[in-house]
Amino acid sequence: MLGTPNRDRVSERRQATRREILDAAWDMAREHGLSQITLRDVAARVGMQAPSLYSHFASKNAIYDAMFEQAWTDCYETMLAIQDRRAKTPRAKLRLYAHTFFRFAVADLARHQLMNQRTIPGFEPSAAGYAPAVAVIERLRERLRAIGITRDEDVDLYTALVGGLLDAQFANDPGGNRWARLVDRAVDMFADNVGLPRDSRDTNQP
Repeated sequence: MLGTPNRDRVSERRQATRREILDAAWDMAREHGLSQITLRDVAARVGMQAPSLYSHFASKNAIYDAMFEQAWTDCYETMLAIQDRRAKTPRAKLRLYAHTFFRFAVADLARHQLMNQRTIPGFEPSAAGYAPAVAVIERLRERLRAIGITRDEDVDLYTALVGGLLDAQFANDPGGNRWARLVDRAVDMFADNVGLPRDSRDTNQP
């Protein structure tokens, strides 16, 4: 058919193989831990010889880098999809952002560890791998500026607050909601500290 672009089937197959390799690596990370991933075992899971895997990923750290980029890309898309208009007040928006990230993180321990903790000795994400993480924080900064939170230290405090609750949840109540239930309270404490007006639901509180 005239006008139909030619498909690059070789590239498509290569991308499909890379996705299969990453899926296998994630499965191993969830079953045995991030540090237990080996190129030989990943290759075996996708039915190839280890040397063949090197044509897709030059090293184990290259797989970690691709996993890191994939995880933060998924996070960016999740945070981008937030419907801010449904949250009518600055405090409601803060709660929405915190709960969305919290739910994303607690859904997958291995993913959270790779994204937010230094659990793999010698691994540093590349600039390309780190780019989606930068995009997430920059998008958050834009949203916080829109509700009057402009200081870098306040953004840092907000992210540390949510991250601290996440770490406590994973460490002390995995699969539960002990610290998830504290998100609203912690965010309101932060909002008080940065001087955001209280919501109507809060006007009778001291």
